[in-house]
Amino acid sequence: MGSVRTTCAYCGVGCGIVAESGVGRETRIRGDKNHPANLGRLCSKGTQLGETVGLEGRLHFPEIGGRRVSWDKAIGRVARGFADAIAQHGADSLAFYVSGQLLTEDYYVANKLMKGFIGSANIDTNSRLCMSSAVAAHTRAFGEDVVACSYADIDAASLFVLVGSNTAWCHPVIYQRIIAARAERGAKVVVIDPRRTETCADADLHLPLRPGSDIALFNGLLAHCRAAGLVDESYLSAHVEVPDGFWDGLDEYTLVRTAALCDLAEVHVAAFFELFAANPAALTLFSQGINQSIRGTDQGNAIINLHLATARIGKPGAGPFSITGQPNAMGGREVGGLATTLAAHRDFAPENQAEVQRFWSSPSIAAKPGLKAVDLFRAVRDGRIKALWIMATNPAVSLPDVTLVREALAACPLVVVSDCIADTDTSRFAHVKLPALAWGEKDGTVTNSERMISRQRSFLPSPGEARPDWWIVSQVAQKMGWRDSFAYGHPAEIFREHARLSTYRNEGKRCFDIGPLAALSNRAYDDLEPQAWGERPFANGRYFTPSGKARMIPVAQRPLEPALERWPLTLNTGRYRDHWHTMTRTALSPRLSQHRREPLVELHPADAAELGLADGALARVITPQGESIYRTLLTLGQRRSDAFVPIHWTDLQSGGGRTGRLARAAVDPVSGQPGFKQCPARIEPFAPDWHGFLVARSLPDRIAAAYFTRIRMRHGWLLELAGTRDPGPLVASLLPKGELLESRDPARGVLRAAVYDGEQLLAALYLTRNGPLPDRDWVTSQLSSCQASPIELLAGRSARPAPDRGAIVCSCFDVGERAILDAANGGAKTIEAIGVATCAGTNCGSCRPAIAELLKKVAKPEAMEAA
Repeated sequence: MGSVRTTCAYCGVGCGIVAESGVGRETRIRGDKNHPANLGRLCSKGTQLGETVGLEGRLHFPEIGGRRVSWDKAIGRVARGFADAIAQHGADSLAFYVSGQLLTEDYYVANKLMKGFIGSANIDTNSRLCMSSAVAAHTRAFGEDVVACSYADIDAASLFVLVGSNTAWCHPVIYQRIIAARAERGAKVVVIDPRRTETCADADLHLPLRPGSDIALFNGLLAHCRAAGLVDESYLSAHVEVPDGFWDGLDEYTLVRTAALCDLAEVHVAAFFELFAANPAALTLFSQGINQSIRGTDQGNAIINLHLATARIGKPGAGPFSITGQPNAMGGREVGGLATTLAAHRDFAPENQAEVQRFWSSPSIAAKPGLKAVDLFRAVRDGRIKALWIMATNPAVSLPDVTLVREALAACPLVVVSDCIADTDTSRFAHVKLPALAWGEKDGTVTNSERMISRQRSFLPSPGEARPDWWIVSQVAQKMGWRDSFAYGHPAEIFREHARLSTYRNEGKRCFDIGPLAALSNRAYDDLEPQAWGERPFANGRYFTPSGKARMIPVAQRPLEPALERWPLTLNTGRYRDHWHTMTRTALSPRLSQHRREPLVELHPADAAELGLADGALARVITPQGESIYRTLLTLGQRRSDAFVPIHWTDLQSGGGRTGRLARAAVDPVSGQPGFKQCPARIEPFAPDWHGFLVARSLPDRIAAAYFTRIRMRHGWLLELAGTRDPGPLVASLLPKGELLESRDPARGVLRAAVYDGEQLLAALYLTRNGPLPDRDWVTSQLSSCQASPIELLAGRSARPAPDRGAIVCSCFDVGERAILDAANGGAKTIEAIGVATCAGTNCGSCRPAIAELLKKVAKPEAMEAA
């Protein structure tokens, strides 16, 4: 096997990976111990990347109207359609919607084409959905979108404040570094989140505040710091602009008032204030719980205000740290991939327009910001956008109010989709499909949450006629008449140009300046080691505003929406540990599919009792925008009157769990980021007439059930099913052709069937009206080598039953609950001891909170006996 050092395809941590490729597309993955972002650690998703690099579902060739065509014909169709739209309706009738999955070189070429040659800023990115409020907060406070911290600060901090981030699941490598600091140096951890998530397991303090009350909490903390004499007046005088009347606006945020606004106990708020006061090396890490709000920018500025006022910024272990969700959200920000920036951290000021146009030698330049994501798709639906190019993203699932998005895509005269996957919810609306390379095949750079530029290197061959995104965009640009300006032959050429633009007439006006990399040869680019730009920003107290000072931004807590009789619940959304975005990659991995097999709505048991919902029952979640069905999970970690659902499931994977149908399209007025986190909702039981499951080697073409979810297993698929009509027609469509064995009990509404091809099991189906069902894992195991007799298979159990493994806890090593409980009962009383006995928790560590909960279950009987 050959080894290639590359970068992970998932979150903004930017972990280094060593990929070893073998026969075919066989791939082994391990962490790169020499990469400074992770030092060899990987999360469960990164560890299982080798299970996701197959060619299943790939788009291999260009298509027009669903028919394969040549690249020349496809490029010609796109270029002609764009040119016609510009000629008839102007440059603003075009739009690009791109992605944090693109490499920096892809992003750069797309932004250059749209803003410098087409002459419109209607290019936005799915990063608008995850971190644009942090961008706006940085820009308002610092004059530039600069993340103030790095991972090295984790090793120097004495207090970690995790805000709106289930770090243990969403950024596990960062979380394990935090927990190591806690164990080694006694650092304190505060988690601020309405939910009691796995991140709270090791926290010294959890503040389950009322959703949307973050501004009140941080304003209250700032008021407390001023009263306690912790505001650094000399730092403010030298380095910060403080508006007149700023401090008067904080008078109302007393401890009592702050606790009331946040719906928190005063003693807990006071404990938080005291911890912050006692720890100058305080690092505040914030993520989607802050950003995905209609007040996200103000919430970010409330955090930044606190750090500026106390001079806890630009110093080791201190500062506000935005941790991004996508692998190259930062690279997209660098090149100008957001509609609200021009290029290389420049805005649309006339002097910036002139500089960028001169650098590009372009015929035109965008003169104003373009349409942000939600407004962009509204413009498509309204007919103002005539041609839309979507790259490496799935907005028919991920945007809020996807009903509107799908109406827009259906109405648009020209929809172009470049993607590596042939069939997505979005590509079904495409007039032209362009096959792009996937992770493992692409070559370029990405920038992580701490501004670290890393190489993503190819180690797999390109399938079919798939091409790099930058190549595809360049070909369209050349076909539109701009051949010389887009005559790129290697990603290094694009990177060098990107680096030159960053330093062009910069002269210290912007922190983002990678000019020293502009002279890299192709060989040096290939060998480029990870390196960060802007080493310890703001250490000298200089910011990138006209005055050179940071700005305190007055923000106030606005009244929160009261619960409505028709919509009594507040719906929150987020990620699962082992899945990523819309699962086009992670759903291919059998191991990653086991942790959360179905989309769950999490409720407090008291709320569930009032709604008539039992744990594991199906429930219909309804908002003013739409509805979808979820499996119910009861947990004391939920606040009363709140509910939580995951973002990942799509129409291709499930008849339920469609969270995009539920979220409203209300956005932050500054950043344009949607407020996914606080949506009025109600929940009611969904009572199917029957339920069951199918185990099969291959998926049926059509699944006409009221609820279904498909789960990738080691040798096939598991489909969870429920319905309200006679299942007879569905049964016929689910079972493949072959030798059929069947058992029916109409009185009890039980149907069991198995289909064989010789001795090989092709599929097994189990339906019941309200009775129990067999063990899914045992039935699924028969797909590998059916050892069961027909009688055993129809019974759904072996004559010699094996012990139940329980739910999968550790995806990295495929360890179930039973193995952990057995180890604990055998004397392994700590997480470390469990790791020695089972390996669970010894890789990414994201399962360690779950292991801790299982250890508590074992310890409780012993404690009771001792008492």
